[in-house]
Amino acid sequence: MNLFKRDRESARRTEDVDLDSLLALVADSHGHTCTFAADGGSLTLGGGREILVRLTGLRREVGRRPREDWPILVSEHLAHAVAAADDLLDVCDLEQVAALLSTRVEAVDEVADLTRVVGRHLNGDLVELLTVGSRPVRPEEAGCWPLPTAQALDLAVANVRRADKLSVEAIELSGTPVTRLTGHTPAAATHLRWLEDYLPVPADGALAVLPDPYTVLVHPVDGIGVVRAIERLRVHAARTGGLSAQVYWWHDGRLTLIKADLVLQRGQTRLVVAPPPEFARVLARLAA
Repeated sequence: MNLFKRDRESARRTEDVDLDSLLALVADSHGHTCTFAADGGSLTLGGGREILVRLTGLRREVGRRPREDWPILVSEHLAHAVAAADDLLDVCDLEQVAALLSTRVEAVDEVADLTRVVGRHLNGDLVELLTVGSRPVRPEEAGCWPLPTAQALDLAVANVRRADKLSVEAIELSGTPVTRLTGHTPAAATHLRWLEDYLPVPADGALAVLPDPYTVLVHPVDGIGVVRAIERLRVHAARTGGLSAQVYWWHDGRLTLIKADLVLQRGQTRLVVAPPPEFARVLARLAA
């Protein structure tokens, strides 16, 4: 048992030494001296002004990544530390940023590299990102905090609820009534968690489209008229060309894609819907 423990500690020390060597090499290539804290939790860049660079989160992040990713991670981390040297806010300090954490929902395809942000999937094509100010939090920043990523996201969600009350407006899409919810921050979809605060929600949930990060359009799933609502919402989402052109089903705390494609046949546009099995059963029950 003791031998295995020593082997693991040795491996960790070797990894830290290799990372420190890489940090020193990159710092030197940019004209900085490099002095490490005794505990390895930070380093100080010199060669002009002194800049403190926190390393706890970076060490955690490189531990999850292959070594061929390390040079890019180190270069980005040091470059960000130098660029942010004049900022009064230290994102690595949770006490400073806790009240400023927020969320932003993005299409997965619009995020350049999901490994360089912190967030969670709402479904296969939407992700809820952890942000501070107007930018995403980087994994090595969140790695400095004394709580897991999921708890940091929950903290941000709670901030969103306190900070932004959505406006509610009843509108029509080609005769179909829908409710438009609009916020001041790009986290409107986060408010689906508290949809009951804004309108009555039936047991079968509600349809939702996300024309942009500030807006959600919803329609209750309360009758067979929901089929027409899917069509109206899908056409509207396609025209706006915003966050997502798809229709979703909000039910039991989940945002599920209702696959609906606009198909041109013989000069006419038709809607072809392929609902998920659970929603298909709801439609069958409503139609009975």
